[in-house]
Amino acid sequence: MSRSYLMCPPEYFDVAYVINPWMQGNMRNIDNQLAKAQWRGLYDKVQRHARVRLMHPEPSSPDMVFTANAGLVLGRKFIVSRFRHAERQSEEPYFTEWFIEQGFDVSVGPLDVHFEGAGDALFDRGMPVLWLAHGHRSVLEAQTFIAANMTALSNIEIVALELVDERFYHLDTCFCPLEGGYLLYYPNAFTAASLAAIEARVPEKRRIVCGDADAEAFACNAVNIGKTVIVNAASDALVAALGRHGFTVETSPLSEFMKAGGSAKCLTLDIT
Repeated sequence: MSRSYLMCPPEYFDVAYVINPWMQGNMRNIDNQLAKAQWRGLYDKVQRHARVRLMHPEPSSPDMVFTANAGLVLGRKFIVSRFRHAERQSEEPYFTEWFIEQGFDVSVGPLDVHFEGAGDALFDRGMPVLWLAHGHRSVLEAQTFIAANMTALSNIEIVALELVDERFYHLDTCFCPLEGGYLLYYPNAFTAASLAAIEARVPEKRRIVCGDADAEAFACNAVNIGKTVIVNAASDALVAALGRHGFTVETSPLSEFMKAGGSAKCLTLDIT
């Protein structure tokens, strides 16, 4: 198993506040038993293809289950997230402590430079590019701090992408780099300039477009391990499109986490 992921059990998971459109109408509306079963289903699927590390949940941080937002990992370097919303800022010291205990070189950015980790920063799987989103949660200025604190990025191009649809508030809700340099994405979530930046770097034959219905089911919020793509749900058409490029889709229903605006990718952090 060549990849490792960090997950956090949903012991205290709940919609305790509203900081994205998906949370509207879902305050205290989580079926805890179902959430635990769904999380375990995803854990089991990921564990069949990769190593999974766990960290302890904290009662003060109901969204801590979304470990993708912990920060950005490259080698043994970790940049801690600086959450935009006060409701999630309590997670920062817990993630910092975990990575320090695991021996990572940890950097913490300025309080006013909002950056939400691998929710908004995704490495391409076929070329030396870091896709970095801004517009809802992370700010463009985070690019400067990341470049300055990850010397391993010296040969990696950082490409800024602007998000425009508040439903797709993190990059990983609408954009998923896949093994071999393929890309699964929802074009309507981006500005025209950002789409041009994507199209200039990823050839059309490697771009897999996600339609409205699949995007709204967070099909782009996928965990890709080798040729396996694990998603909350995907239409037959999307499964076929991925299949034409050699990918196999595994579904792992995550309806309770969708109520908080998260799905499979949000619930995992690649720490390889």
